Amino acid sequence: MNTLLMIGGELCTRVANALAHDSWKVIGIRRTPVSKELAGPITWYQADLASPQSLSFLGESTFASVSHVLYAPSPDSRSAAHYESVYPQGLGALLSKLPTSCIGRLQRCILVGSSAVWAPSKAWVDEDTPPIAANFRARALLQAEEILHTRLPLGAAVALRLSGLYGPGRTHLLNALRAGTIPAPDGPGHWSNRIHIDDAASACAHLLALPAPKPLYIGTDNCPLPTSTLYDSVAKLLGAPTPARKYCDPSGKRLSNNRLRASGWTPSWGSALDWYKSVLCQSNL
Repeated sequence: MNTLLMIGGELCTRVANALAHDSWKVIGIRRTPVSKELAGPITWYQADLASPQSLSFLGESTFASVSHVLYAPSPDSRSAAHYESVYPQGLGALLSKLPTSCIGRLQRCILVGSSAVWAPSKAWVDEDTPPIAANFRARALLQAEEILHTRLPLGAAVALRLSGLYGPGRTHLLNALRAGTIPAPDGPGHWSNRIHIDDAASACAHLLALPAPKPLYIGTDNCPLPTSTLYDSVAKLLGAPTPARKYCDPSGKRLSNNRLRASGWTPSWGSALDWYKSVLCQSNL
């Protein structure tokens, strides 16, 4: 029986549901309490990563059996303070509070980060492309990755940089297209990289069990789309007006998922447009 400690919310819940319940015991930590109806197969604890003292329960015997960690928190806002407290400070506090015996035999710790650490590029971006700490988000994420790889041995520490999540409940783009309030960037160099949240969860579950993983993976679907193509296509499916064009300097990149697919993972949705076509033809999203 493996014991997985998860830090985060919706993505963690979907990962837990994707695991075989007869071989995984799952413990979760999040800032807000969870009702019994939503707890699912997870035993939840409430704590705030920004307050290391709230993690004192990690010294209990329950956590000595932790064999795997999935670190996938969400900052309260896009501010430097929140990114700093959740990523480098929060991960550092978690690893410090876990029992020494647990750290010594930890089989896997996955840090779920973001592809935002890469700058715009005309070339395809893969795991060998150097990141750039150009803003507070990138700096905090890269600092957390450094802590991960410094504190844990090779093979146990894995960073998963996700592209933009989409899926059930994520209706911002749909609402904006219906309202005509979101323009499509004009000109070349604008790319939309996406991954369905269930595919992100399956990637996490895959990497938790993968023998001898690489230290870094990109989590994204098979088909980056020009942003204007995605917006125009989804607007057409909605019966909404074609988005206005707004000139912007090139700001995109095309992410490659070749390494993750080569490890044996396959996304259920090859592109975001495939999913939108499927659900918009069947529902009133």
